[in-house]
Amino acid sequence: MSVRRLAEENVQPAAFAFSKENAVWAKATIKKYPKGREQSAVIPLLMRAQEQDGWVTKAAIESIADMLTMPYIRVLEVATFYTQFQLKPVGTRAHVQVCGTTPCMLRGSEDLINLCKKRIHPNPLTPNEAGTLSWEEVECQGTCVNAPMVMIFKDTYEDLTVPQLEYIIDRFDAGKGADVKPGPQIDRIFSAPVGGPTTLLAPEKKPAAPRAKKVSDAAAVSVPPSNAARVKTDAPETDPALKTPATAKSQSAANDKVSGETRAEGGADAKPVAAAAKPSLEDKNRPAGIAKPDAPDDLKLISGVGPKIEGTLHELGIFTFAQVAGWKKAEREWVDGYLNFKGRIERDDWGKQAKALAKGGEAEYIKVFGKKPR
Repeated sequence: MSVRRLAEENVQPAAFAFSKENAVWAKATIKKYPKGREQSAVIPLLMRAQEQDGWVTKAAIESIADMLTMPYIRVLEVATFYTQFQLKPVGTRAHVQVCGTTPCMLRGSEDLINLCKKRIHPNPLTPNEAGTLSWEEVECQGTCVNAPMVMIFKDTYEDLTVPQLEYIIDRFDAGKGADVKPGPQIDRIFSAPVGGPTTLLAPEKKPAAPRAKKVSDAAAVSVPPSNAARVKTDAPETDPALKTPATAKSQSAANDKVSGETRAEGGADAKPVAAAAKPSLEDKNRPAGIAKPDAPDDLKLISGVGPKIEGTLHELGIFTFAQVAGWKKAEREWVDGYLNFKGRIERDDWGKQAKALAKGGEAEYIKVFGKKPR
């Protein structure tokens, strides 16, 4: 860990005092601890002082030490040990903490750091000219599954790309940081797999196993008492009295051909249910295709389109976002039926997604949807 020192005297305020509201909160927080253990409130009080002034000043450290009857050096040790405390002025609207630990580094955090150097200031912990933004590289902040990520104030922003972080920084700099939803910036719930959960799902209901028809009493096999002692589990039919009668064998063979108790449940005469037919490729509502361009668009950026669906669209001559954006309702319904999506194209709004991607790629998509494409 690098040496952490207080800011120079020329930037330190002369005094510190909690606001009226924060003073009430501080007294209530101190009372949460047992008598003689009030000094345990030092970390929450330092954090509240930072939230009030934007950073931890020397005057705040001394004021909190007096409130808790602690030597100044003890509170200074706490403030300089924990990197969550900023010991010099930082951006008033956003201080961007970029995680640079291995998982985030492997997924592009260095590009995020380079963006901060270009967009905010070449040096960490140095506010921009307006004093609204600053940044620093920090160690692991605990969202490795969703790397790369940054923390701004108490919120984390995960699964980032360079255009997306630039969009977030711009919103904060404009005083509209509340418009950006914290957490994953892609279509995932917290740290669940991309595309949704893959385990611990409700099992699919399987049809009940058919019960074999009962063999008539006349065909039932009984073991004579005199032969009961000779029954062997490893070779039950070595005893002539235990062999399956011909009538039972014929009934068993008949049962093998029946998949349900009655004909309606899948018996020999049951008719299979016909699968829904795909729309005809000659249908007038089929979207017009084009020859494959040298650089087709990545249709997988549209939420709901995976490699298999993209391949099917290519077979239909669909290679660009502009084509998808230009589909009319009848054409969307035709593709929906051909892919057997049952209304998914309308629900996921492929047209709006494709229109944004065709207009300005990922950057435009982020502006429209507030997150990057999948």
